[in-house]
Amino acid sequence: MSIGYACVNPVLPNTGFRKCRKSQVTDVILSELISRNLDALERLIEYNISKNIKLFRIGSDLIPFASDPINTLDWKSEYRERFRAIGNKIVSSGMRVSMHPGQYTVLNSPDEKVYTNSVLDLEYHCSVLDLLETGPENKIVLHIGGAYGDKKSAIQTFGKAFKTLDRSIRNRLVIENDDRIFNIEEVLEIGNELSIPVVFDNLHNSINPSQTHMSEHEWMIRCSHTWLGNDGVQKIHYSQQDKNKRPGAHSERIDIKEFMGFISSFKDNVPDIMLEVKDKNLSTVKCILSTAEGRNRQIRNLEEEWSLYKYKILELSAQSYKSIRELLKLKREYPVTEFYDLIDKSLELPLDPMNARNAALHVWGYFKDKAQDKEKIKFFRSLNDYCDGKIKTPTYKTLLYDLAVKYQQEYLVKSYYFFI
Repeated sequence: MSIGYACVNPVLPNTGFRKCRKSQVTDVILSELISRNLDALERLIEYNISKNIKLFRIGSDLIPFASDPINTLDWKSEYRERFRAIGNKIVSSGMRVSMHPGQYTVLNSPDEKVYTNSVLDLEYHCSVLDLLETGPENKIVLHIGGAYGDKKSAIQTFGKAFKTLDRSIRNRLVIENDDRIFNIEEVLEIGNELSIPVVFDNLHNSINPSQTHMSEHEWMIRCSHTWLGNDGVQKIHYSQQDKNKRPGAHSERIDIKEFMGFISSFKDNVPDIMLEVKDKNLSTVKCILSTAEGRNRQIRNLEEEWSLYKYKILELSAQSYKSIRELLKLKREYPVTEFYDLIDKSLELPLDPMNARNAALHVWGYFKDKAQDKEKIKFFRSLNDYCDGKIKTPTYKTLLYDLAVKYQQEYLVKSYYFFI
């Protein structure tokens, strides 16, 4: 079972894909953006490899305006070798990647322009996966689209549009149940008729259920039968409802006990799981470590995670900080659930000025003997202003991060203290 996340890594600097306004587009600007975005993608892939993350969704914004006529750059030729090099890292690591076009890619739209643009967008997504030289198990995920007042007719329109697509796109396309219109039973009927693999989304299913009552596990088994031959292992989308937001809003982080309860129903049918969650890779690593088996259940893996979380937790709760340190002294055990339970509960706490000061001073200790006088003055002024309530933004943390970079404190530069 591979577990992965979608598009964004909130704790890895310089990995966001850059964009520009349409009015700013020139070949020079596009070339610069694409080059930087490919750098970002490569950093994401290398991070995933380092964390044993085998499933990843590549953001659609990799190539700005890729399916728009305004992009006249021959980016496929210009960056072919760069794509190949990144793809080699993906393939050699055993990682599986995917892409998910946005809400404006609607194959069954009655608007001819929308349909045409949707085909162009699918061609772009397919080109990216082809340039990376990934196999057909690396998919493009798509929703069916709108009902347009006649769901049966809309389904027929989708089928006709699908059959007109190039075979290279059809070989990569998979379809997913959505949270408003097409439920899992309807999507399964479409998938079976057109021989398209079906992605089961658990949260969408809870919000937009089928009239036929089945458990999540039963729907997953039915979906598994649509994944054939070169499609690879069945893939599902898993998310948890944010209890404080509208139905369908993804939670900030994955509750590990709830996740473990979900996968406990897996028997012979074990799918790959794409997490759709706000904290992205953080929950992914949590789920990977929590489901580890055999020799992979090693305390050193939790210790490594703790080295990233420790100052963030100290900032929020000195008691949790002490409790986790005590927990990790049990070298022959693997208290992964207790470890993440303490972390998650701490992350829900409001920031207290006394705890904030304590953590900041611990971090400051790494370069207090190296920092220049003007850096010291600037740091303590910012810290005091925050703790005294004179400013609402903890700007001292930006100063600390800059110092960590300047004085080459790699341990700190990677710390989640600066990012979550």
